Amino acid sequence: MGFFDKIFSGLSKTRNNMEELEELFQGYAPDSEDFYDELEELLVLSDVGAATAERVAYLMRKKTWEDRFRKGDEARRGLIQVLTKLLDAGDTALKLETKPSVILMVGVNGVGKTTTIGKLAHQLKEEGKKVMLVAGDTFRAAAAEQLGIWAERSGADIVRHEEGSDPAAVVFDGISAAKARGCDVVIIDTAGRLHNKANLMNELAKIRRIIDRELPEADVETLMVLDATTGQNGLIQAKQFLETAGLTGIVLTKLDGTAKGGIVFAIANELKLPVKYVGVGEGMDDLIPFDAENFVTALFKR
Repeated sequence: MGFFDKIFSGLSKTRNNMEELEELFQGYAPDSEDFYDELEELLVLSDVGAATAERVAYLMRKKTWEDRFRKGDEARRGLIQVLTKLLDAGDTALKLETKPSVILMVGVNGVGKTTTIGKLAHQLKEEGKKVMLVAGDTFRAAAAEQLGIWAERSGADIVRHEEGSDPAAVVFDGISAAKARGCDVVIIDTAGRLHNKANLMNELAKIRRIIDRELPEADVETLMVLDATTGQNGLIQAKQFLETAGLTGIVLTKLDGTAKGGIVFAIANELKLPVKYVGVGEGMDDLIPFDAENFVTALFKR
């Protein structure tokens, strides 16, 4: 099953609201303020968020005037174009050209971070890369053991210390081991730190300084794993991590039919961050590279 099929099935909850949009297009009148008000309301219900919904409505008014829309089908195609362009917030591909390159994974507890690391390690191994996992989450009980299971499943190496160890020391040892073993990619797990805990955020900044010191020329992707079911709360978390960790992208998990997919547009519009991967299930191959055009097309597929 390809990206389109998986994302189509995962967007069932969002598409329920989009079906109401289809009815809205049937009664389309380009000069009707009611159309734009209802458009905003339906987008908010899809977890797009008030600020982003307002921006989409503004862009639709502008496009309607520029392209002289008169029919509902024209407006429908115009909205698809607006939403697709909105998702263009940067390169969705991982930049991992140096040897080694680093992927620093951040996010609060319960978002599926360790599972995402395992799936990503599996994909990179399938591409022929030598992968090192670093168990930098030393605060949560059994975090290193869980990552060890994923290392075994994916065939990746792993460096870990005892629970309660200094995370920065684990990262230092992991990078040293990766250099010694000729690894292509180092994936660093971090604690599921809460966005309002300054000491844990400081720990993350310390980890980043070690990466910059030990691998000054390396490509570094800092990815925040975000649970799609948390909706607008996820945006608050992401804003904090963006300030502290210098995020390069988002991995959106649990987009399997239980979440509203509109959060993707809020991330792109408010944070100016690309969504690089989406998780659509529990399987090893259910972490898929994000494709904006297919995502929006799946939303509006009749």
